[in-house]
Amino acid sequence: MEIGKLIYDKRKEAGMTQEQLAGILNVARQTVSKWETGMTYPDITVLPVLAAYFDISIDELIGYEPQMEREEIQGWYLRAAKEFSDLPFDEALERCRQTAKKYYSCYPVLFHVGLVMANHFMMAETAEKSVEVLEEARELFRRVKSEAGDPLLGKEALQLEAFCLLNLKRPKEALGILGESVPEISSSEPLLAAAYQMNGNITESRRTLQIGIYKAVTGFCGLMTSYMSLPPKDLAYFDMICQRFEAVADAFRLDELHPGAILSCYVSMAGGWALLGESERALKALQRYTDIATGDVYPLRLRGDLFFDLLDEWLGQSQATEEYPPREESVIRRSMTQALTENQAFSAFSDNPRFKSMVDRLKDNEKEK
Repeated sequence: MEIGKLIYDKRKEAGMTQEQLAGILNVARQTVSKWETGMTYPDITVLPVLAAYFDISIDELIGYEPQMEREEIQGWYLRAAKEFSDLPFDEALERCRQTAKKYYSCYPVLFHVGLVMANHFMMAETAEKSVEVLEEARELFRRVKSEAGDPLLGKEALQLEAFCLLNLKRPKEALGILGESVPEISSSEPLLAAAYQMNGNITESRRTLQIGIYKAVTGFCGLMTSYMSLPPKDLAYFDMICQRFEAVADAFRLDELHPGAILSCYVSMAGGWALLGESERALKALQRYTDIATGDVYPLRLRGDLFFDLLDEWLGQSQATEEYPPREESVIRRSMTQALTENQAFSAFSDNPRFKSMVDRLKDNEKEK
């Protein structure tokens, strides 16, 4: 926005006349008029006074919009995640806030500032601070959603706004922005693959379908984590859910492809069995969780295999942009232990030797780098 137009808009918002603004700035009314019509520009010495009076930055006043490139955003996110691991929480949070202020019009940056806040709010020392961080993250997502002009980024921002609302225990508001019916959106991969095939490019057709299948089976983990977290209908039905999950997980070797996602599934499974009073099955699921969590899965990242043999480039691009770990590795390892020790569903196992052995293994795993 032109500086003259901005001065005009801000003056009108404040309900001021040109003469009143001129008096505050110690200039003539005609000078303000010339600024607003673009005939002249404010002197550099007036800019700090104007910005302070209108409660905006000098950058915003003069229309300067700092930006970051995608690779820079990735680097910033990884540094910010590490700061939440290495620095006092409030100091890491303040650095995020300063980044949001500096890049107030770079919506991908604002999205990632909100993302790092949403991924670390649980590390705050008090519940009140966690709520404050979630509210700040939500406000960033709302701004991105309404102002970015990017449908894909806006959709992700909407989903993360809903994530914040759920963690704030406000499910009705989450339903209000998500809508209460599941949208019927089909995948584009089959059509794209068919087009490649008709064009004689079988390799690209196969790669496209592999991407679609990979997204489906890894997305399956997220859905099953949530489904197994619901109060079990009955033992037989929950057993069927677990059997189907493990059949798909084993068929696609999900513990190798996406270990981070499958770990959450086993925690949910163990919680369901515990609620049903099936202690042995719960401990078996937690044992599987512990074996994966303490295995050779770090750094957590997406992987291919013999079935997904054409995805190296796609996986590399995904992890170089949006799919890098949401938290620093030491925080992730610590959260692996907390998933057992801070889960009320497993409190009955606190004196169980097998459970204590799993916790010890997970704590030892926190020390490994």
